Amino acid sequence: MKHLTEKWMPANDGKRKWLSVGITVVVAGLLTVWAIYGIGNYGIALFIFVPLLIGAAPVVLYGSGKDVSKKQAWHIGFLTLGVYTAGLLIFAIEGLICIGMAAPFGVALTWLGSRLGHVLVRRTPGNTSTTLLLLIGLVPITAFVEKDIQPPLQAVVTSIDIQAAPEVVWMHVVAFPQLDEPTEWLFKAGIAYPINATIAGRGVGAVRHCNFTTGSFVEPITVWNEPNLLRFTVDEQPEPMKELSFWNIDAPHLHDYFVSKQGQFELTRLPDGGTRLTGTTWYYHNISPSFYWQMWSSYILHKIHLRVLSHIKKNAERTK
Repeated sequence: MKHLTEKWMPANDGKRKWLSVGITVVVAGLLTVWAIYGIGNYGIALFIFVPLLIGAAPVVLYGSGKDVSKKQAWHIGFLTLGVYTAGLLIFAIEGLICIGMAAPFGVALTWLGSRLGHVLVRRTPGNTSTTLLLLIGLVPITAFVEKDIQPPLQAVVTSIDIQAAPEVVWMHVVAFPQLDEPTEWLFKAGIAYPINATIAGRGVGAVRHCNFTTGSFVEPITVWNEPNLLRFTVDEQPEPMKELSFWNIDAPHLHDYFVSKQGQFELTRLPDGGTRLTGTTWYYHNISPSFYWQMWSSYILHKIHLRVLSHIKKNAERTK
C-alpha cells in the first residue's frame, strides 16, 4: 500500500500537501458524522482518536516517499485541523461554543498526532499505512463500545451567605422574579441561563418551573421542609445552549447528553441570624472523556447557581 500511495500522490509539493489535507478531512468528517449521527456517541472516539488521525494522516500521506521535517509535520497537521473545523461550521455539524470547549483537546492531540506521523514516516516507513488503518478503525470500534457505558451521577454544590432569616429567604427560593441581564461571557456566548422561577401549588407535589433562556425546567417538589429544605426532581429540561453558528444547529448533544436529574435548596440558620443558602444539582452527561467535560459542566453549573443564589440574596436582604 505504501508503494501505491507513492505512485498516486502528486510530485508537486503544494498539490501533494492539499491532497493529503483533503483526504484526511473527508475521512475524519465521515467518521465524525458516523460517530455522532450513526452511533450516537460523543466520546473518546470523537475527541481523542479523530484529532490524532487529523494530525497523523496528512503527515503520513504527504511524507510518503519523501522526507518531512518536524515543522512541516505540525504545520500540515494544524492546517488539516483548521479545514476540518471550518467544515464542521459550514455543514452545521457543530457550533462555535462546542468547538471552543473541545479546542484544548483538539489542538493538543492534533499536535501529538503530527508528531506520531513524523515518527512513522522517519522511522517505520513500511508500517505507516497499517498504523493509519488501525487509527481509523479505532474510531467506530471505540464509539460502539462507549455508547453502552452508563455515566455516573455527579453533584455540584454552591453556597452563599445571606443577611436575612431562613423564613425570609425561603419565600424567595420557591419562586423568584425576573433576574437581571447576565454579565458573564459564557451566558452572552449562548449557554442557557435562568431568568425567573414560578411555582404551582404548595408542599410536596407542587410543580416548580425554573425558566431559562431556552425553555423551562419542570421540577416536581419531593421535599418541602419549610424553611430548611426544598428538594425536587427534574421531569423536563430545555436545551443547555443556543449554538453560535451561521445556521440553526440542532446537534444531538443538545438533547439527552447533559441531563439534570434532581436539585435542592438547603437553608441553614447562622449564629448571627442570617442564612447559608446551598444549592445542589445532581446530573450526568453522556460525553467523554468525563474528567474533561465534567470540568466544563461543573463550572457552568456553579455560574448558574451563583446567578440564582445572588438574585435570591439581593431580594431577601432587600425585604428582610
